[in-house]
Amino acid sequence: MVASKNFTEQLVLGEIVAQQVEARLHQTVVRRFNLGGSLLANQALLAKEVDMYPEYTGTAFTAILKHKPIPDAAMVLDRVRSEYASNYQLKWCDPLGFDDSFAMVIRGSDARAGHYVTLTDAEHRRDPWTLGVGYEFLTRADGYQTLMASYPQLKWTGFPKTMDLGLLYRALDQGQVTMAAANTTDGLLSVLDVKVLKDDQKAFPPYQASIVVRYDSLREHPGLEAALAELSGKISADAMRRLNYEMDGKHRPVHDVAADFLKSLSQQK
Repeated sequence: MVASKNFTEQLVLGEIVAQQVEARLHQTVVRRFNLGGSLLANQALLAKEVDMYPEYTGTAFTAILKHKPIPDAAMVLDRVRSEYASNYQLKWCDPLGFDDSFAMVIRGSDARAGHYVTLTDAEHRRDPWTLGVGYEFLTRADGYQTLMASYPQLKWTGFPKTMDLGLLYRALDQGQVTMAAANTTDGLLSVLDVKVLKDDQKAFPPYQASIVVRYDSLREHPGLEAALAELSGKISADAMRRLNYEMDGKHRPVHDVAADFLKSLSQQK
């Protein structure tokens, strides 16, 4: 059983994993997508309700393992891999090939008018920002808390507005918020007039995407580990943005988006 969390990228990755396993193991895969967040997905793994799901190193390091964020990608991956194995009997597969960090996004017109390039620049804005966030950004240690610890001079009109991740860009475009806590692989970043402010203080930890799978599932299903390994290093950040846009921008079914990606992958061999 393949699970995913409840946003576009997770649905795409979950479907890619499911179709990959079905193709290689010739077995029907049960999909349990749209789990509420990292904690629920991890609990489902530990309860043996699912076999695997896509996760990110920085999320695992801070939200699951409760460590303070650090910027060293290799160190984060190594510690996540070893602690997941020893604490939970979960295998952290080699990364898929992209990093999906938090992205603090503003309208392009605001960036040009104020010459805002970095988050430090944004601290110097006279008028306060109105911040839009997803629920996890507000509650996780590597989200809002980390942002404010690294950029304490950021000024806000009030408490962040919490909303579904899919609504952030609409809220930004319509002026309901002036800054949004989005993600670096969001498909809409490549087509909208927006600016990702550089995290010049390196507040956010690395978020390499990987597949987390139970060791007992690997033992029960010969060939599963090899099937998952075929996806490692195969999805770049640009490719992930395109896949996300296929769903968010073109509104294509996730099954078709995943199938087309896997077909293109097989043609590259």
